Amino acid sequence: MEVIPHKKSPARAQRRVWVILLAAISLTTLAAGIWKWQTKNATGKAKGASAIQVVSARLTQADISVRLTANGTVSALQTVDVRPQISATIKAVHIKEGQFVHKGDRLFTLDTRTEDANLSKTEAQVVKDRSDLMNAERNLERNRGLLKQEYISQADFDATQTLAEGLRSQLAIDLASVKAAAVARSFDEITAPIAGRTGVIGVYPGSLVQPSSTSTASGAILVSITQIDPINVTFTLPEREIAGLQQASAKGDVAVIAKLDLADQKNKKGHLVFIDNTVDVASGTIRLKAEFSNADHRLWPGMFVTVALAPLKLSGALTVPAQAVQTGPEKKFLYVIGEDHKVASQPVDVRLIQDGVAVVDGVALGARVVVEGAQNLRPGSVVAEADPTTAKKTGKPADAANTSGISGTPNIPTTPGIPATPDIPAPPSTPTGKASASPDRTSQQ
Repeated sequence: MEVIPHKKSPARAQRRVWVILLAAISLTTLAAGIWKWQTKNATGKAKGASAIQVVSARLTQADISVRLTANGTVSALQTVDVRPQISATIKAVHIKEGQFVHKGDRLFTLDTRTEDANLSKTEAQVVKDRSDLMNAERNLERNRGLLKQEYISQADFDATQTLAEGLRSQLAIDLASVKAAAVARSFDEITAPIAGRTGVIGVYPGSLVQPSSTSTASGAILVSITQIDPINVTFTLPEREIAGLQQASAKGDVAVIAKLDLADQKNKKGHLVFIDNTVDVASGTIRLKAEFSNADHRLWPGMFVTVALAPLKLSGALTVPAQAVQTGPEKKFLYVIGEDHKVASQPVDVRLIQDGVAVVDGVALGARVVVEGAQNLRPGSVVAEADPTTAKKTGKPADAANTSGISGTPNIPTTPGIPATPDIPAPPSTPTGKASASPDRTSQQ
């Protein structure tokens, strides 16, 4: 049996040509899209590399009040330790612990029967001395007449005169003793030497108290009184502030604000009353005191407060945001933006940093300086100034996420290691309206 070879039909051959043609067109379109996308990205990168996005600000001029702050301690204007002046027992206690007293109020009453007896004794001695002196003076007058008549000798007269003068001196001594006894007797009533608040009372009726000059003696301090209104706040400042404080004090009272670390508490206003006469060599600080009215008793001795005062004002100071100041190896500097959008490093002297504002010298008024984005700059870098409002919302300079300069890419999902490609158009349909199929294999009959 003879095998006859199968001949391909003309329609099947034509279909294969169409498939090859469509595949070639698809590959050409794909290559063109990839080339266009890569070219666009390369151009964006080149543009982004030439300009660095930053946020800038201009130097402005303003009057700045130099505010000094420090931690202060509330201290009483004066504190008095009440002590007994005589040895006696407590007869009565007229106050309570923590009571507010006025000057002259009775605090304690002592048992002074011994002092009463001593006072009566000295007073009686004075009466006797006066009687003896009067008798001696009468004898002296009589002897003076007898001396003129030469009935007595000069020696007898001198003895009478010496006796009278001795009794006169004794009377003076006893009169002084009466005063001393009266003073000791007056110590039976102990009164408040100042107005203030009493502390702990360490004695009770019947307690024996004795005078003592040391606070370590048992029972020496009866009670302590601390003045609460007005009250002082003690604090320290660096020694470099002395000149400004002295100038401000010479012009008048320097206002001081005390901020209490308590909820819903208003600041207290006072004035500077004391500048110490020496600087602490160990810390390089000087001690100061401010006085505050304390009728509401919100300030208490020993309390910690934050003190603020503004002794000086800088008129016409050049100010920039504090974050624009950069720290170099030698001194601080600013990145100044030129007309050609290139930055230059400008050394400055920082006089003050306060409330996020820096007062500087060494830069012209109105110059534009870099505030954000300086970490990416070098002298001569080209910058593009972003909108400050955009930087505030995002927390970084505008277009910071696109720092490479890429303008945008199609939203195409990618697979690691395989470049993303734009969408590829589908191949045209066959004349019959169906997708072409692969050619049939030869068959044997």
